[in-house]
Amino acid sequence: MSKVFLTGASSGIGLATAKALVERGHEVWGTSRDPGRLPALARLHPIRLDLGDRLSVTEAWEMAANEAEGIDVLINNAGSGHFSPAETLEDELRRQFQIVFFAHVQLCQLALRLMQSQGHGLIINTTSLASRLPVPFMAGYNSAKAAMASFTLTLQLELGESLVKLVDLQPADIRTAFNDVISTSEETRTNHQSRLGKAWQIVDRNLKKAPKPSLVAERIVKLLEDRNPPPRITVGDTFQTIIAPMLYSLLPSRARVWSVRRYYGI
Repeated sequence: MSKVFLTGASSGIGLATAKALVERGHEVWGTSRDPGRLPALARLHPIRLDLGDRLSVTEAWEMAANEAEGIDVLINNAGSGHFSPAETLEDELRRQFQIVFFAHVQLCQLALRLMQSQGHGLIINTTSLASRLPVPFMAGYNSAKAAMASFTLTLQLELGESLVKLVDLQPADIRTAFNDVISTSEETRTNHQSRLGKAWQIVDRNLKKAPKPSLVAERIVKLLEDRNPPPRITVGDTFQTIIAPMLYSLLPSRARVWSVRRYYGI
């Protein structure tokens, strides 16, 4: 059984993953800004982690690694969203990159040092299909996830035949409470005639119709059992994970922009 460090374990995909892993007998060091939000489960070890604080990232990793006497699997899962025009983003853009990108890069680097010394390890970076198919008015999230996907691919190229494996896990829409806590204005949520409001209606509709987070959790469990995991996988419904990316890749660049704007009614 594996010793796993999992960020964002208190809700959504992270919580479903933590439950699925401990049910299979894995030991999970699950993080949250408030460890009290984590369920009391055998083999689930709560760890406080604030991804906005570099020192907290190091301390959380070292605490888990010392308690576990080594970490076999790192799952960078925690995320944060913001819904507003890209042209207005300043501090929020920096915050998104710190939480979604820089903190998880820091964990990758900490994990690689430990795992390379162990001679084995698996890093799963949960990015997003939005890194390839951006969602309007979510520039911070889209670009931070795209940066994480590119960073993961770069590591895969550089590590070559290393015994430490990396996977870029790209969920499509998954039915979580993500939209309930996403930062946006009340006007955006209620004014369905505005461009933001029209796009928000589609974003919220898609999330409510999406598969449950257990779908991603089960795929993660299989990755831990795979001796040669794939470099990148996409998880979600058939349209979003297969049909939409295929059609998007076939379109010329002008048509791509037009089709996405039309889809979101903007």
